[in-house]
Amino acid sequence: MNKIDILLKSKKENILSIYFIAGFPELKSTVEIIHELEKNKVDIIEIGIPFSDPIADGQVIQFSNNTAIENGMTLEILFSQLKDIASFSRIPKILMGYFNPVFKFGVERFCEKCREVGIDGVIIPDLPVYEFENQYKSIFQKYGIHTIFLVSPQTAVERLKSIDELTTSFIYAVSTNSTTGGITDFDAQKEYFTRLKALSKRPFLIGFGVRDKRSFDKACEYANGAIIGSAFINALSQTGDLKKNISEFIYQIKL
Repeated sequence: MNKIDILLKSKKENILSIYFIAGFPELKSTVEIIHELEKNKVDIIEIGIPFSDPIADGQVIQFSNNTAIENGMTLEILFSQLKDIASFSRIPKILMGYFNPVFKFGVERFCEKCREVGIDGVIIPDLPVYEFENQYKSIFQKYGIHTIFLVSPQTAVERLKSIDELTTSFIYAVSTNSTTGGITDFDAQKEYFTRLKALSKRPFLIGFGVRDKRSFDKACEYANGAIIGSAFINALSQTGDLKKNISEFIYQIKL
C-alpha cells in the first residue's frame, strides 16, 4: 500500500510535512536531510526538484533552487541519491516541482523511477488539470504514484470539485495568493478553509506562511496538517552542524 494512504488512515490531524530543495545546501545533502527528518519523526517529506524559474516561490526557495542548480543537481542525480534511502526510509515521500523538468525527463520514465526509489506522490503545480486528466493520469496510476493538486482562496467551486476528484490522496491548500515565505493570517482565511472542508471529500494540508509552532498549530485548527518550506530551508542555511539544525527546528515545531 502507498505510504501516504497508510499515514492518512492512521493520522487525521497535526500532520507535519517538511519541504526542501534537493541539492541544497550541498549537492550531497539530500540523503542526510531525509534521514534526519525521518529520525525526528516528521510525517511527510516533500523533496523539491530544482527549477530555474519557480514562479510561485519567494526569495528563500528561489535562492535554494538556484544554489541547487549551481551545485549540479539534476533529476538523474536526484533519483540516484534517492535510491540510497530505500533501505531505511519508511515514511511518505513526495516529489514537488514544475512540469518542465519532468516532461524533459519523460513522464513515464519519471513515474517508473519514482516507484523504483520509493516516491509515493508528486505535486506539479503548473500541470493543467485537463492535461493531466487526458494525457498523464493513466501513467501515474500505472505506477501507483499519488497526484496532489493545489487550491487557493480564488479557486472556483467547479474547479475545486474537479481537483477533489482527481487528487488521489490529499489536497494542498495554498493559504494566500502571495508567494511562499510570507506571513499569513490564517484566521482571516477561515471562510476559505471552511468552504474547502465542506466541499472536499479529501483531507487537506495548508501551505504558504507556516513557519513555526504557532503558525503550524493555527493551520492545524483548520486542516489535517500543514507544510513548512521556507522556514526549514532557512534552518538548513544556518552555520553549524546540519543534523543539529534540523533536529532543533523540528523539535521547536513539535513542542
